[in-house]
Amino acid sequence: MTSEVLVEKKKLDNPPLEIHHLGDRVLRQPAKRINKVDAEIRDLVREMLQTMYSADGIGLAAPQVAVQKQLIVIDCEPDDPTNQPLILINPSVKHMGRDICVAQEGCLSIPGVYLDVKRPAAVEVSYKDEYGRPQKLTATGLLSRAIQHEMDHLNGVLFVDRVENGLALNQELAKYGFSAQAVKPVA
Repeated sequence: MTSEVLVEKKKLDNPPLEIHHLGDRVLRQPAKRINKVDAEIRDLVREMLQTMYSADGIGLAAPQVAVQKQLIVIDCEPDDPTNQPLILINPSVKHMGRDICVAQEGCLSIPGVYLDVKRPAAVEVSYKDEYGRPQKLTATGLLSRAIQHEMDHLNGVLFVDRVENGLALNQELAKYGFSAQAVKPVA
């Protein structure tokens, strides 16, 4: 079955949705489960993909566009037209790998800021696809990191909340005009 939500991977002058930035309250609100996967949800997926591609992103969570729903779109290969984006509805972590890796992350809600974040190297998630069918996926590498990063958004957590180097964090945020007060460190 081909996805109904395929969109051309291109930048739009006027993306359909507005991405909210660090400091905006909507980014801190927990997302709600989606009860029914229908045409309205698929329309939202399409608009999120168009917005993500327009912003040169590889992932976007619904709370970033002020929609408090448990919905994530990810495409780790935005330059490859044959690579299908991943749509995760109501994602849930089933297992995290024991190996921890550190890599640089950025976020469409904190443009310009890139900092090191520690995360499990592998993650197994269950979710529903754009048709409401249950799916399971074990991811490693960039995809694992993207899934964990976007799932954090569903809980009101931003990657800067996980940065351990406070000096680098404050310098980067200041450089791009963001307030360090907007960071809410996670334990």
